[in-house]
Amino acid sequence: MNNTSAGLPSNAARVRGASQPSESSLKRKRGMFQKDLQRMMYGFGDVINPIPETVALVEDIVVDYVTDMVHKAQDIATKRGKLLTEGFLFLIRKDSAKLNRCRELLSMHEDLKKARKAFEFDQEELAHMSEGEV
Repeated sequence: MNNTSAGLPSNAARVRGASQPSESSLKRKRGMFQKDLQRMMYGFGDVINPIPETVALVEDIVVDYVTDMVHKAQDIATKRGKLLTEGFLFLIRKDSAKLNRCRELLSMHEDLKKARKAFEFDQEELAHMSEGEV
């Protein structure tokens, strides 16, 4: 008789569970995304104040999905040595809509970093120039 049929988790389930957050930590964080999810739900056509149980359900689904993706990316990272963006892109490679959106967001992130860096340089240059004039 194996452990699973006796009501005990198998070795694989125990290993997976080791990196899973505890029930108490999940309960403490519950509700963390509710305001954002309410706004997103409204943006996608729901009422402005959705039923709290609906928001809680959507939050549970989102947290489960993100947690699962992070654990899968971590598994990939242990094989390669580092948790990289490419690990997440690899996981969503078959979903072209998600993959394209992620690439778009990563590109915008790089553009913003470049713009911030250029702005910081301009600020430093202005400060240096104003010191020289005084």
